[in-house]
This record gives sequence, C-alpha cells and structure tokens, in this order.
Amino acid sequence: QVQLVESGGGLVQAGGSLRLSCAASGNIFSIGTMGWYRQGPGKQRELVATITYGGYTNYADSVKGRFTISRDVKNTVYLQMNSLKPEDTCIYFCNAEVRGVYYWGKGTLVTVSS
Repeated sequence: QVQLVESGGGLVQAGGSLRLSCAASGNIFSIGTMGWYRQGPGKQRELVATITYGGYTNYADSVKGRFTISRDVKNTVYLQMNSLKPEDTCIYFCNAEVRGVYYWGKGTLVTVSS
C-alpha cells in the first residue's frame, strides 16, 4: 500500500504562485505514474497533470504553460502553480498508481482571490 499526504495549499491572490507537495510513504518503490487532480465546488474531480516513472508529463489544457509537475527519487510529487486564476480555486488531490491500483491523498485546498 501507499499513503499520500499533500501540503502547500492556501490563499493566494490572482496572478500569484503556490507550490504543492505530495509525500508518499509505504511501498513507494512500486509507484508508477503520479498525478494531481482537482475538484471545485459542485464539480467533478478533473485531471490537472500526471508524470510517469520515466518523467513524461501530461497536462490539462486549462493549466498548460502555467503549472509544472515534477517528482523526485523518493516519489514526492510537486505541482508548481504560477499565474493562478480564481477558477483554479479547488481542492487538489495527489494520486499514485501501483500495479493498476490507484491511491489518493486527502487533498489540500487552494483558494485564489480576485
């Protein structure tokens, strides 16, 4: 099993930046793809960005050019968020895939004020 704990959320003004982190524990050396998802009020959870074990990345169109996903050798995954917009206000969840099983963190709230 894998446990995921997100951190780094908070309140920021539009145009500002935040860096989210997600620390993995447990069977971390079996983790494949990791990713960030988000869920706004009354909305479904949506993909933000993913990164494979080999470092290939994928982004939602809405965040391309503004957000950057990365991961380190301990399988901590980061999301650098720049040029934040009020519509980025969501709970951000970390996700990790281990042999076809997906694990989730509890989320961290990002609020962008206009």
